[in-house]
Amino acid sequence: MIEELLPASVVVVETYGNDEPAPLYPEEEAVVARAIDKRRREFSTVRACARRAMEKLGVPPQAVLPGERGAPSWPAGLVGSMTHCEGYHAAALVRATDLASIGIDAEPHDPLPQGVLAAAFLPTEGPRLSSLAALHPDIHWDRLLFSAKESVYKAWFPLTRQWLDFTEADVTISADPGDRFGGAFRAELLVPGPLIGGRRLRHFEGRWTVRRGLVATAVAVPHQAAA
Repeated sequence: MIEELLPASVVVVETYGNDEPAPLYPEEEAVVARAIDKRRREFSTVRACARRAMEKLGVPPQAVLPGERGAPSWPAGLVGSMTHCEGYHAAALVRATDLASIGIDAEPHDPLPQGVLAAAFLPTEGPRLSSLAALHPDIHWDRLLFSAKESVYKAWFPLTRQWLDFTEADVTISADPGDRFGGAFRAELLVPGPLIGGRRLRHFEGRWTVRRGLVATAVAVPHQAAA
């Protein structure tokens, strides 16, 4: 699912269903030593996905520890992103020479909890969601917007090591005319972006899909920032 949203250079490993806990490295085990069973399963399963992605890239499997703000620490020469929700886990990895950063997110295709949209999103985004909902009422556009901003943040943080609030990126979602269950989005940064390839990044480009009861989004950041 997410693999279709990213360039061919990115390796994505996904699992569906509630998998059995996967083996962990001792240093990973220490992170979740006191975690509840659900957290342990999520933590271990998504890391099993990441290790399979490493193998596909020819990199020896190794521990993936949470670093600053929980962002995963990847082996030298790789950039990546992970996501999980009920019944779904995915990891995306790419060589750092191919992309500057990536971000992925998956969410249940359900409405956002009451109050989240008003508290976390911009006044400019609400009318766009209303227009999309009028055209395709079977898609929960509020959840899709939330997921897009999660992917943007996951791509942003490794480049800046700084927090990006949901209100600091103005996201416009578009639907593919040939497939109402997929399309693109653009996130205009309302704060100074990172320098990439000698140019200031002003926006992120991403893609989205809705299928199998899930919303999935992905952002790929090339080394040459767009004007």
